[in-house]
Amino acid sequence: MDATGTPAAQSFIAKEARYGARNYAPVPVVVDHAKDCLVWDVEGREYIDMMSAYSSVSHGHLHPRIVAAAERQMRKVAVMSRAYYGTTLGPLLEKLSEVTGFERALPMNTGAEAVETAIKCARRWGHRVKGIPDGQQRILVARGNFHGRTTTIIGFSSEPDYRMGFAPFDGGFQHFDYGDMDSLKAAATANTCAVLIEPIQGEAGIIVPPPGFFQELRAWCTANNVLLIDDEVQAGLGRTGRWFAFQHEGIRPDGLILGKALGAGLLPVSAFCADDRVMQVFVPNSHGSTFGGNALAAAVALEGLKVLEEEGLVDQCAAKGEYLFGRLREVQEQVKPLIREVRGRGLWIGVDIEPSCTSARDLVERLAAHGVLSKETHDTVIRFAPPLTITRELMDRAVEIFRQVALEKRGELGLA
Repeated sequence: MDATGTPAAQSFIAKEARYGARNYAPVPVVVDHAKDCLVWDVEGREYIDMMSAYSSVSHGHLHPRIVAAAERQMRKVAVMSRAYYGTTLGPLLEKLSEVTGFERALPMNTGAEAVETAIKCARRWGHRVKGIPDGQQRILVARGNFHGRTTTIIGFSSEPDYRMGFAPFDGGFQHFDYGDMDSLKAAATANTCAVLIEPIQGEAGIIVPPPGFFQELRAWCTANNVLLIDDEVQAGLGRTGRWFAFQHEGIRPDGLILGKALGAGLLPVSAFCADDRVMQVFVPNSHGSTFGGNALAAAVALEGLKVLEEEGLVDQCAAKGEYLFGRLREVQEQVKPLIREVRGRGLWIGVDIEPSCTSARDLVERLAAHGVLSKETHDTVIRFAPPLTITRELMDRAVEIFRQVALEKRGELGLA
């Protein structure tokens, strides 16, 4: 009997199934505790975390410096709301300005909230600064996007499952093909106020833009007085081997959306960053959040940024990502035709599975059974995105397990 078949594991799985909404289909592993890049289930089985909670645990699970910062703050005050000033938010905002290069930041909680903040900012900027009649502002979004799950955001998703049954939507968004400037130009109008885009499309399957696309996009936005808003909720804070993925493209957006890793694996923390010429559209009572920028969240996020910087995790990610990419390409060559492509940047890699052979979910569950945690997307892609603290030894162990799982599946298909 495997660990998920034990009475203890089944009890936890059954309670979620009985009392929870069925909006997730978890991999059947019941996590009990974790440390750095390792996770243990309720039966004590050890797993290598190659997912890091969709980049939320980029610092590793329960990084001691960050846990200590949280504990210090919890002995003082955790939440007082933005009705008053505090001792942690100002230093966080200053640090965010330093690392992003933007003059201001507006803290929220989840990534979707930060995206909503950016949308509100872009619309008001379009009206008050660009002069678009209120209600006619339009934002360009890429097909295959994933920016969150609120009704506004799913309203411009091109994924039918995300939209079905949740209408009506408010509109105001126009689609273009990711990486295609001709498509974007055809979708634009005089009322276009912003382009909202991911530097790498994560949920779509780790889709990397074609060379030169973002430079051309930046030039077009500048020439047409359109804001370029970069959603780096997953890609930001070192995940791709740079502090921010836009740095790979040699550009600077007008707005930057951060989340996930900003909470350093402990709390939901997000932010929208921009210069004053953009952020000035917000005034008292125009936007806010009870928990956004609370004292505990700010203390944790600040320490997380310091850890990324002082422990050199961003530079390490570039080298580790190159190594992991190479190892996964070796597996691809060994298990043809099971793997169609390996793509990504830094420690954010998608392994594209040939659907006529098997599903990504099948391989993900087999990996979990052998002690490696990963996650599929769109049935065909396995995402490998371990904490930035991962060692070469752990990557080698994970890749070897993946190789064995893939070879086993290939043999079952009679392809050996």
